[in-house]
Amino acid sequence: MRAYSLKCAVKSSVLLLLLFVLACKKNSEEERPAPIKQRAYISKIYEYKPAPGQFINDPSYGTLAKANALVGASDNGLLSLGAFGGYVVFGFDHPIKNETGNDLGIFGNPLIGGGGEWSEPGIVCVMQDLNKNGLPDDGEWYELAGSEYNAPETRRNYKITYYKPSALADDIRWTDNLGNEGFVLRNSYHNQAYYPNWANETQLSFEGTLLKNTLLEGGLITNLPFSFGYADSGSPEYLSLQNLLGRGYNAFDIDWAVDRNGKKVALMQIDFVKVYTAQNCNGNPYHPVTSNPRSRYLGEISTEIAGAIDIRLYQQQ
Repeated sequence: MRAYSLKCAVKSSVLLLLLFVLACKKNSEEERPAPIKQRAYISKIYEYKPAPGQFINDPSYGTLAKANALVGASDNGLLSLGAFGGYVVFGFDHPIKNETGNDLGIFGNPLIGGGGEWSEPGIVCVMQDLNKNGLPDDGEWYELAGSEYNAPETRRNYKITYYKPSALADDIRWTDNLGNEGFVLRNSYHNQAYYPNWANETQLSFEGTLLKNTLLEGGLITNLPFSFGYADSGSPEYLSLQNLLGRGYNAFDIDWAVDRNGKKVALMQIDFVKVYTAQNCNGNPYHPVTSNPRSRYLGEISTEIAGAIDIRLYQQQ
C-alpha cells in the first residue's frame, strides 16, 4: 500500500512538472515577438557627402534630410550627389544575398527616348559587414564593374579637389591628379551655395573611377547612357523595365564585384552600398567657352537617386 501511494505521488509530481513546463513554453511563445518582416527598400543612410553642384544645399534635392527620405520607399523625391565623387552610403534591414541574376536595384531619373537622353551615371560599390558591428567600416569597397570598366577612356584612381569660392556667385574651381583644371558652373536657376555645407574645409577631395563624358550637342543637349552597370543611366535594361513595370531602375549583379586591382571577388552577400557620381562634366558642349547662353543651362553631371531595392523582395510585393 505504501509503495502504491509513493508511485502515485511520483506520477502526480511528474504530471505537475510537465504541466508547468508546457505552461511556461506557451507563455514564452506568446511573449516572443513575431519575426520582423524584411523590407525591400533602404533602411538606413550611413553617410551623405555630396560634391559641389547646383542642387547641393537645396532642401528639395541636396541635404541629409533629403537623403533620409530615401528610407523605406522609392520616388519620395530625388537626392543629388553633386559633381564627380559626391556619394551616399546606405544599407537595408538585411544582407542582400548574391543569387543567380541581378540582386540590387537603384532608382534614378534619366531622361529616355525621343532624342532627349540625359543620363548622369553613378558607380555602385558594395561592402560586407565582416566585423558584424553594423557599420560600413570594414575596409575595401568593391566596385560593381559596369560596361565601361575596361574601356580605354576609363580612369581608375582618379582624384579631384574642389575649392571653396570666395564669393557665393563664383563658379567652383577644381583640379585633378591628371593635371586638369576647370569649374563647376553656376546658373541662374539655383542661387544657393553650391559648395556643400557639410564641408568645413576650404578644399574638398574625392577619389574613384572616372568614366568618359558622353555629352553631345544637337537640337537638344544630351548625355548618353552606358550599356549596363551604372545608376541614373537610361540603359537598355532600364528602358525594358520601364516598359514592363511602368517604372524603370538600374539593376546590378553582386557577381560583378571587383577589388581595387580589378580582380573579381566572390561575395555571398553584401551589407552596404555606396553610389557616387562618375563623370566630371558640365552640361556644356561649348567647353571651354562659358559665355554661350546654353553653357550653363543644364548644370553639372550629378547622379541622382530616388531609392534602392533588394530586387527579389521587391518582386515579391
